Amino acid sequence: MKFKKKSAYNIAIMGATGAVGVEMRQILEERKFPIADITFLASERSAGKKIKFKGKSYTVKVLNDQSFEGVDIVLASAGGALSKKFAPAVKKAGAVMIDNTSAFRMDPKVPLVIPEINPEAIREHNGIIANPNCSTIVALVALNPLHKVAKLKRFNVATYQAASGAGAQAMEELRVQAGEILEGKQPTKKIFKHQIAFNVFSHNSSVGEDGYNEEETKMIKETHKILGKTGIKIQVTCVRVPVFRAHSEAIYAKFDKSITPDQARRILAKAPGVKVVDNRSGNYFPMPVDSAHKDDILVGRIRQDLFSKKTLGLFVSGDQIRKGAALNAVQIAEKLIGARR
Repeated sequence: MKFKKKSAYNIAIMGATGAVGVEMRQILEERKFPIADITFLASERSAGKKIKFKGKSYTVKVLNDQSFEGVDIVLASAGGALSKKFAPAVKKAGAVMIDNTSAFRMDPKVPLVIPEINPEAIREHNGIIANPNCSTIVALVALNPLHKVAKLKRFNVATYQAASGAGAQAMEELRVQAGEILEGKQPTKKIFKHQIAFNVFSHNSSVGEDGYNEEETKMIKETHKILGKTGIKIQVTCVRVPVFRAHSEAIYAKFDKSITPDQARRILAKAPGVKVVDNRSGNYFPMPVDSAHKDDILVGRIRQDLFSKKTLGLFVSGDQIRKGAALNAVQIAEKLIGARR
């Protein structure tokens, strides 16, 4: 579907008061996105709240089928059910939905986009463009520059996922539980089934008959869709850790030819959206405290497998709310309108 180019655009944010919605509006302002008008949409519970944007005050409106009249781009992060419910209204209004939920990611008619990797897929949209899962984004922004030089044959990844992946209430639960435990009290559990403070547990998505949870399955399927029919074999273990924001991942990647750590560092140092943090002498490598609130994916612990010159170990960290969600969506919008950055 052809997108009409303008000097400025009418934007709507679905889920404007959630963690990702808040980040979206901050990023739109920081990156000086050309906005003619902006609408903040949320549930009845949040309707009427005031939001400051570019020095002006806006009232949050209730999300309904009439919300998209005159809107050009909808940044959606209000949950998959609502994205599916309102997608027809968005398309009817002539707007494009950039969806940050899992609702449309595996729909063959909907492009799944990481702008550093497959921006050309945006042209294939039919009114909806999907944002990948945060863990997929963090892994592929780091792996794709290497994949361009030496084709990926397989990668194994273990994720260390922050509370932010489950939203603002989950981050608050981590904070509250930490205080309760330090005071000798039993931790209050509302968002997570298991204690999140001072604990690590398998990702809180449901586990299928094959033993893989939904998060793990998403990473496998989304990688294949984004990189194309490459036949890459993927093994994933997703884990929730007591970190407020920014996911980290330990990756073991096998390529079709030899690639040295020095080669990998040079490739990654030039890659968009990547920052190499690989100080062996200082034992300083990617950490969530460093990647939080940052645009780049930090990559380090770059080392060759002791038994295979075609295999590298990496450790990466990226802000789940930012590049893993809100920033990626805004970057898609920038590509959609043809902005140069």
